Amino acid sequence: MYKQIAENKRRTIYIIVGFVLIIGVIAALFAWVYNDPWIAVWTVVVAIVYAVIQYFAASSVAMAMTGAREITKKDNPRLYNIVENLSITTGLPMPKVYIIDDKAPNAFATGRDPKHASVAATSGLLDIMNDKELNAVMAHEMSHVKNYDIRVSMIVFGLVCVIGLVSDLAFRMMFYGNRRRDNEGSPVGYVLIMIAAVLSPLVAAVAQMAVSRQREYLADASAVNITRYPEGMIDALKKLQSHSTPMKSQNIATEAMYINNPLRKGFFSNLLSSHPPIEKRIERLEHGKKTF
Repeated sequence: MYKQIAENKRRTIYIIVGFVLIIGVIAALFAWVYNDPWIAVWTVVVAIVYAVIQYFAASSVAMAMTGAREITKKDNPRLYNIVENLSITTGLPMPKVYIIDDKAPNAFATGRDPKHASVAATSGLLDIMNDKELNAVMAHEMSHVKNYDIRVSMIVFGLVCVIGLVSDLAFRMMFYGNRRRDNEGSPVGYVLIMIAAVLSPLVAAVAQMAVSRQREYLADASAVNITRYPEGMIDALKKLQSHSTPMKSQNIATEAMYINNPLRKGFFSNLLSSHPPIEKRIERLEHGKKTF
């Protein structure tokens, strides 16, 4: 467990460096095409400032994007008590608890560290899960908190937003800037900027997928270690599989936070999904029953 936490902290640094390099490449192309090195400087500076702001604000932004509302014990004693008991069991600070009014069963955890963590569940999840299954799902989310997966997710979320911002800026500068600078810049440069602007979000999505898939397997196993009841997690995953529907509020930047893919199913969404197939997650838990 401690090894996984240390690995997640190292991975955080790798992710930041990788995203900054992507942004730096786009910024360098801007500077080359427009023959102005200050474009590169300001692009990187703005991206870094934006990323820092996102790191501290991303949790609130994510909650706002999903339409989650914070609850107290009196609002939903069942969910709140389960999270509170898991907090005591794991020795973690009590996170803020949210409910999302959505019939699609799902849940996620967010925050920059265990002291600033939040967990959320949809109304659909509460409707279909019995107490043991709901306990397993929330143990899965608390595992993300304990393993510092939430910090990695927050940084990836913020940097994916930065990549989207820079890519959008690239397109705007190309199409609107060209009208004012018809005689400036290299056609090759414009093509390279377009390629970078198109590929950068794709690279960001692939990075998000690579970071998230292994974490889901680990959180499933960690949830079983916490609850000491493999069948609870297995049955919960089976229900998520049989009741899987896309959520009303969807955003690719928040996809990796959920226990189940909240997006509409399709070839590309499955190919770039940040979640491993549920049947493979169930298979791993079935094979690992004797070791839990």
